[in-house]
Amino acid sequence: FTKVFSGMEVGNFLVGPSADEIAGVRGELDIDADAVVIATVSRLFELKGHEYVIESAKRLADENNVVWLFIGGGSWRGRIENQIAAAGLSGQFRFTGLVRPSEIPKLLHSSDILVHPSLREGLARALPQAMLCGKPAVSFDVDGAREVVIDGETGFLVEAGDVDGLANAQGKLIRDAGLRKRIGDAGRELCGREFDCELMVDRIERVYHNLVS
Repeated sequence: FTKVFSGMEVGNFLVGPSADEIAGVRGELDIDADAVVIATVSRLFELKGHEYVIESAKRLADENNVVWLFIGGGSWRGRIENQIAAAGLSGQFRFTGLVRPSEIPKLLHSSDILVHPSLREGLARALPQAMLCGKPAVSFDVDGAREVVIDGETGFLVEAGDVDGLANAQGKLIRDAGLRKRIGDAGRELCGREFDCELMVDRIERVYHNLVS
């Protein structure tokens, strides 16, 4: 077997928007400039795990100035909003609704951490995309996540459904900007090396040439 990651145009993720543009994004979402923003990029639907983020947020309610940002739309939005309201956390959550793919880099650069609580994935694009933006990732250890989330190095892996583990990993990153920077830089280096679409094409071409020869 030869593994070739599904590449993407990495430029917009690596370069990112200006500080003024980031401030504008946060302003539109009513998020303080100095808040720690924890993003989840996912359809609002079954098996995507938003309820685990909400449960983990209950355990982190005493943290100062933390906002969870749900990026994406879906038919479960009302249900998720009701869960947040029942937990008394409406002030700490924001929703973007459905956004164009071209908006994702700007939203990730305007965040500080990615949390990916999905219960079933191949390798979620949001993980390498966030890492390309220099953001540490917290993910349930399902399917392909561990191919990019190296526990303690480029992010934290948590057993699927482990709310305490999810909260603890987020808490470490919330409280330590230096840790966010170190892990974010490591993820950026890894995914910048592995997910460039030109590299993907080169690797696939090499497989074909080897087979022909």
